[in-house]
Amino acid sequence: MTNSVSSSNGKDYSIASFFAGVGGIELGFLQSGEFRVVYANEFDKYAKETYELNHDLEIDSRDIRDIKENEVPYADVIMGGFPCQAFSIAGYRKGFEDDRGDLFFELLRFIKNNEPRVVFLENVKNMVGHDHGNTFKIIREALAINGYYIKWKVLNAKDYGNTPQNRERIYIVGFKSKEAFDDFHFPEKIELNSDLTDIIDFDLKADERFYYEKDKQPFYDKLVESITSQDTVYQWRRQYVRENKNGVVPTLTANMGTGGHNVPLILTNENKIRKLTPKETFNAQGFPKEFKLPDISNGQLYKQAGNSVVVPVIKRITDNIKRALKSDPFEKEQISFLFRGDYALIYIDIKERFEGESYVKEYFNTYEEAEEFAEESEIELINDEEYINIIKKGKSGKFLIIEPV
Repeated sequence: MTNSVSSSNGKDYSIASFFAGVGGIELGFLQSGEFRVVYANEFDKYAKETYELNHDLEIDSRDIRDIKENEVPYADVIMGGFPCQAFSIAGYRKGFEDDRGDLFFELLRFIKNNEPRVVFLENVKNMVGHDHGNTFKIIREALAINGYYIKWKVLNAKDYGNTPQNRERIYIVGFKSKEAFDDFHFPEKIELNSDLTDIIDFDLKADERFYYEKDKQPFYDKLVESITSQDTVYQWRRQYVRENKNGVVPTLTANMGTGGHNVPLILTNENKIRKLTPKETFNAQGFPKEFKLPDISNGQLYKQAGNSVVVPVIKRITDNIKRALKSDPFEKEQISFLFRGDYALIYIDIKERFEGESYVKEYFNTYEEAEEFAEESEIELINDEEYINIIKKGKSGKFLIIEPV
């Protein structure tokens, strides 16, 4: 489908968000300026409640599988932190065999129909090497074959967001325009100037349910023995206490609310041991202080925080996206991408294990034509098996691969 429409209202860029959660990715875009959300989809009713409490937008809460392409308005940016369980250790490495794995292809339906100028995806770091690289290969090639020039990189919140949390996530940015792609770069590392006291109130008189006490937990003595400093954050791991020795909050997870075992623990100024409150976990994700939490269970709030993104990292990436869009020659009109053959010669530049870029270099009617063209190039032509070996061994380099369209 061809979408020939103006870029938003001429003054900003429109966003359609899928798997929106509580709207963390949107917040990063909005903080960057010149972006506005015109559509958001989120199936979880509790996340929907938090989203609508903080955004002036009514969520489409249907299952993405039930939404038709023509029901979503055109947007300059399609974004999504599609469910990561299927690609993470927590999801037992099931990948596309897991029912949740097909949700990427549901998202791809709207990308193909809408043809936005930018695609922005976020997921767990583990996705890069999942199934020996096959999972990410499918995602990367699907975007490239549908006309996107993509760059990806794993960024840690403590290194790229000035946020004291050890949280590594992969960010994938795709552009329809080669000029915008060339002008886009992921942000550089910055010094971590914020610390635990910026996100945790050690003087807070919290509700008693957040505290660990001798008569309440049978493992309390083990906590007292290990939790001795306010310069670090701890976790009770069912049998032992884990100390996060780098002085930041450990990676927040969606299952923090299940029995409380993964909720970070601190030593308060009153020498008491307590869990972080839900608000403090949102602080650790870089949400603004004024972000509101609805009156729902702490378990749901912990889940929402663990499923969300680090807003300052998103904002820094978005600043660079915004600059890159200024060089987009299709500023006023989207031009539909047309397939030009049955085989795509895809260029891949793996800069390091968790960073790279890829796009279709040329299209051909036959495999043989693509192979002949590639053999005249100085870049090595590889097959699927060789690609998997490269990913397994963590090699870097520039490669060409031929795939059917």
